[in-house]
Amino acid sequence: MRVDLFDFDLPDERIALRPAEPRDSARLLVVRPQDGPALVDAQVRDLAHLLRPGDALVVNDTRVIPARLKGVRVRGEAVARIEATLHKREGQDRWRAFVRPAKKLQVGERIRFGQADESAACLLGALDAEVLEKGEEGEVLLGFAFAGAALDEAIARVGEMPLPPYIASKRAQDAHDSADYQTLFANEPGAVAAPTAGLHYTPGLVAALEARGVAIVKVTLHVGAGTFLPVKADDTKDHRMHAEYGVVSAEAARALNAARAAGGRIVCTGTTTLRILESVTDEAGLVHAKACETSIFITPGYRFRAADLLLTNFHLPRSTLFMLVSAFSGLDAMRGAYAHAIASGYRFYSYGDACLLARAEPGIP
Repeated sequence: MRVDLFDFDLPDERIALRPAEPRDSARLLVVRPQDGPALVDAQVRDLAHLLRPGDALVVNDTRVIPARLKGVRVRGEAVARIEATLHKREGQDRWRAFVRPAKKLQVGERIRFGQADESAACLLGALDAEVLEKGEEGEVLLGFAFAGAALDEAIARVGEMPLPPYIASKRAQDAHDSADYQTLFANEPGAVAAPTAGLHYTPGLVAALEARGVAIVKVTLHVGAGTFLPVKADDTKDHRMHAEYGVVSAEAARALNAARAAGGRIVCTGTTTLRILESVTDEAGLVHAKACETSIFITPGYRFRAADLLLTNFHLPRSTLFMLVSAFSGLDAMRGAYAHAIASGYRFYSYGDACLLARAEPGIP
């Protein structure tokens, strides 16, 4: 499909720079493509009343790591500043990363992160890495001087929270972001971007959902920085998705299959849980326990196997995420929903408001 079909105009003031407080006070647009009324304005805290007893609400328990690293490249007497955003772990001591400026790097060169001045006397706070490979779009493979837990500790020491560019370009990061950019369920370190639909949950909302008889099911998808990359191709068939690592445990698979068998719906929190579930669900709609990488790219015409409802934020124009929600609820329905949201003052993107989407096509019962 043509990528320009997924374009729309978004006023700059609609981009949220801070989350709602409390988190579940964010606005919620309910989108029902097949049932009337098609659009209903609500709040996230209404979710317990919008779901049914027996539904299974899937959340992502990934935890964001401080994946933005700043440092210097040293080449003889020449020193250049480098910024890297880690996006996929490749081994105990290796990460793929997007770097700026990539043209200044060569395979075999060393970068010292956490140390602005190579001549500084104290290097205890530094983290060294070697450029092992160079790829497209500024991607490199970095080999670090530490491995395993020692590398994790070093990244935590020198790294910064990787706020999305549409927030980071408008204000400085501060201490609030360390908590604001983690979900209530964050437990498994490895994401370099937050599963932002999960940012809306509070302990009170979770308690209300459980009291309603809604099961909370945790899965893991470590969100990569590729989620921020623009779609540069003119046609969706020419766009390449970056792989992300996810896990659906045996316990989670049993809970989801039991909910479906009993007539409950699978409600995905965010595109991250939807993508990992669609990657491990078979043609008959059975969810399988699995740990795997997924680069699934969902566009209109895709037949959904797992998800019945989707709670998600409002996404960027021409993004793979807007393509996914258009596949889920229909392109015309989503264009109408986004037009309503813009006109009604909804807040967009990672710290913004949310929508609850019903699936437009039957999929697999």
